[in-house]
Amino acid sequence: MSIQKTLLGFAFLVAFATSLAAEEQKSSADSKVAERYAALEKSLTGVTLVGHFTDSDQPAAHLTAERYELESVRHLGKGQWLFQTRIRYGEHDIKLPLTLPIYWAGDTPVITVDKLVIPGLGTFTARVMIFDGHYAGFWSGADHGGHLFGVIEKKAEKEPSVSE
Repeated sequence: MSIQKTLLGFAFLVAFATSLAAEEQKSSADSKVAERYAALEKSLTGVTLVGHFTDSDQPAAHLTAERYELESVRHLGKGQWLFQTRIRYGEHDIKLPLTLPIYWAGDTPVITVDKLVIPGLGTFTARVMIFDGHYAGFWSGADHGGHLFGVIEKKAEKEPSVSE
């Protein structure tokens, strides 16, 4: 066998092995992304975000209680997630579905909205990080803004009754 045929065969083997390795890495990365998405769906379904927010129109020490009840959160594709929500703060109490983008800072999801119109509440821009059973971020509305933060509480699962 000539040296050229040997080198050609070797080049083919290297290219084939590299292609297999790249395909394996892509498959592994896709699997990790799918696991990350499934974990986020699970961690945000059937929970209540309980916390407070500040408002630049109020004194610095003034905190307002807030509750975001998440019935379910589901990945729709292309960075979009469907949140079935109930939002309660101040005198507001509204239940609605929201399609929100989530971007990732490494392994940390960040809900990211820009001038999102929420019927009955207003137009908002926000960055809200979810991490280790907590949420924190910044929001802004028409001409003011502030911080928001709190804990993520899992709703207690209903005990089946004897007749069920």
